[in-house]
Amino acid sequence: MTPVPRPSLLERLRDPSERLLGALLLAPTFALLALIVAYPIGKLVWNSLFDLRLSGGGVPKFIGLENYQLVFTDPDFWNATKNTLLITVVTVPGALLVGLGLALLANLPFKRRWPVRLALLLPWALPLSFAGLIFAWFFHTEYGIVNDVLQRLGLADRTDPTMWLLKPGWALAAVCLTIIWKTSSFMALILLAGLQMIPKSLYEAAEVDGATPWQQFWQVTLPMLMPSIVVALIFRTITALQTFDIPYTMTRGGPGQATQTLAMLIHAHTIDYLDMGYGSALAVCLFVLSLVVSAVYLRQVGRQAA
Repeated sequence: MTPVPRPSLLERLRDPSERLLGALLLAPTFALLALIVAYPIGKLVWNSLFDLRLSGGGVPKFIGLENYQLVFTDPDFWNATKNTLLITVVTVPGALLVGLGLALLANLPFKRRWPVRLALLLPWALPLSFAGLIFAWFFHTEYGIVNDVLQRLGLADRTDPTMWLLKPGWALAAVCLTIIWKTSSFMALILLAGLQMIPKSLYEAAEVDGATPWQQFWQVTLPMLMPSIVVALIFRTITALQTFDIPYTMTRGGPGQATQTLAMLIHAHTIDYLDMGYGSALAVCLFVLSLVVSAVYLRQVGRQAA
């Protein structure tokens, strides 16, 4: 029996199989991901293994895992990690609750709903640094609008105004409030899209069964909205772990290091101190932390899908 000649590469490209066609279509995507994701991450990990100080002018020296040993014994790293996790724990649920309320409000059957929905876009569209500068003025001790309102309402003493940005606890609270205001609109937009996907027939059936609006929310709205909530939490949590702009423009990480985040610590070592090796090690730690949190959320999404 004469063996069938194997088609050449050119013939296979002219008439590709389903598997080859899929590989060809995905090749540009893999190449783009390798260029913008794999290479920068690989370069970051590689730099973290060197003593790479741009200020010294010396030759980079391979030191292995010494930068990581310094990271885990650095009190500034643990302080920044604590602040980052605290900001994440406070602002993510806060933005979710505020965003859910805004989404429910925007989903009400108004005759003219576009002003409400347009108002959701304004905080989200405002640059982070601008939001930080605006709220830094709001929380200013002497001429800030927050102290002025509290004093007019009789909730604060005019002779002893609250030093929002000059005391560690108040500064962190001011930063968290600013982040919640800035990010709740993003959560609201995602949740609003989820609300509009819920069939109205479910509410009609629940109303026929005698369910109150509160029962409809807990038994219809919230379960159907859960996939959108998980997606919103994934994006918001990752950006919360990478918080930089708002605390940097409001407090520069102060007073002391009370509001310094991991992203700000990385910026300080790489930009201010020009220590690229140690800054890269800090960035790898932040990347791993974000990766772990994302994996936890994706596992939760997989359980809901199953």
